[in-house]
Amino acid sequence: MNPARRTTLVQKLLRWYRGHARDLPWRRTRDPYRVWLSEIMLQQTRVETVQDYYHRFLEAFPGVEDLAAATEDRVLKLWEGLGYYSRARNLLKAARWVVRESGGSFPEDAGSLQALPGVGRYTAGAIASIAFGERTPVLDGNVKRVLARLFAVRESIDTAAVEKRLWGLADTLVSARAPGDSNQALMELGARICIPRRPRCEACPVEGLCEARASGLTGALPVRKDRKPLPHHAIVAAALKKNGRYLFGRRPSEGMLGGLWEFPGGKVGPGERQAGALEREIREELGLDVTVGDRIAFVDHAYTHFKITLHLYRCKVLAGKLEARYHTSLKWIRPADFHNYASGVSI
Repeated sequence: MNPARRTTLVQKLLRWYRGHARDLPWRRTRDPYRVWLSEIMLQQTRVETVQDYYHRFLEAFPGVEDLAAATEDRVLKLWEGLGYYSRARNLLKAARWVVRESGGSFPEDAGSLQALPGVGRYTAGAIASIAFGERTPVLDGNVKRVLARLFAVRESIDTAAVEKRLWGLADTLVSARAPGDSNQALMELGARICIPRRPRCEACPVEGLCEARASGLTGALPVRKDRKPLPHHAIVAAALKKNGRYLFGRRPSEGMLGGLWEFPGGKVGPGERQAGALEREIREELGLDVTVGDRIAFVDHAYTHFKITLHLYRCKVLAGKLEARYHTSLKWIRPADFHNYASGVSI
C-alpha cells in the first residue's frame, strides 16, 4: 500500500472514531479482564444485546478470581439467552486458567492470549491492542467488509487465500501509537457506516479513499460464497410429572448446549412419527417406557447451522427404571424453580 495513503487512512479513521464512537461500557477501561469479557460476549452477538449481560456479569463476578470460583451452573444461568453457550463454558475455563497459571494476571500479547480457551486470533488481537497497546490487527466480519470495499477485493472473502490477504491489509492500518483505537475504528465503521446493505457512504470518513466507492462496486462487495438453506429438524421432548415436579436432564458439558438443562427428548428421525420418536428417545435416554399424550407447547428456534421446532408432549411412565443414560444428571424440578436452571430453549 502507498505509505501516504496508509497514513491518511489511519489518521482519518482515528479522528472519526475519537469524535463519533459509541460510548460503550467496555470502552471506558483498559482492564484486561473487562476487555476480555466484552470481546467474548461480542463474538457473533450484537452490541445492544451484550450491554445488559456485561453489567450483570460484572455485578456477579467483579474480577477474574470471582469468575474462576463460580460454578458452571451459575455462569450458564447468567449467560442464558445470549446463545453460543460454549463461550460461557470457555469463559469459565479461561478464568480458572488465568488464576491457576498466572496468579490472576492475563497474558499481555496476542500470541500468548490464544492459549486461553475460546480466544482465537481475532479476539486475542482485540484484547492485546486495547488492553495492552500491542500493535496487532483484528479481523472480524465487520472489518472484512470494510477492507473488501476500501481495497475493492473482488474475490470471495470466505476463501483462505483472501482471508490471509485481509489480515495483511488489516495489519497495515494498525496505528503504532494507538493500536486499540485504530482497530476499534475499523470495527465501528463496519458496524455503523459500512453496513452490509445500503452502506452510509456519505457519512464515511474515508469515502474519498474507498476503491469500491470510486468504482461503483460498493453494493457488490464483499463477495461471499452462496449459502445453503438451513436444514430444519423436528425435536420432541417429554413433560414427565411426579409430585408436582417435572423431570429435567443436564446435557453433557462438552458439545452443543453443554451443561444446560432440558426436558428429555431428541430429534425425530426420517419416517418417524413424533410420538414414536419420543417413545424411542425416552427409552434410550432414561430407560423408561412411556405413553405420549397431548402436545402442550411448541417453539421455533434458530441456531447457526440449522433450525428446529421443539414439540413438548405430556407423557406418562408405563414401565422401567429411571436412569441417566445420556444426561450427566437428572432432577425433578418444581415449575416455580424453573428460572433457577439455565436452558437453551425456553418453552
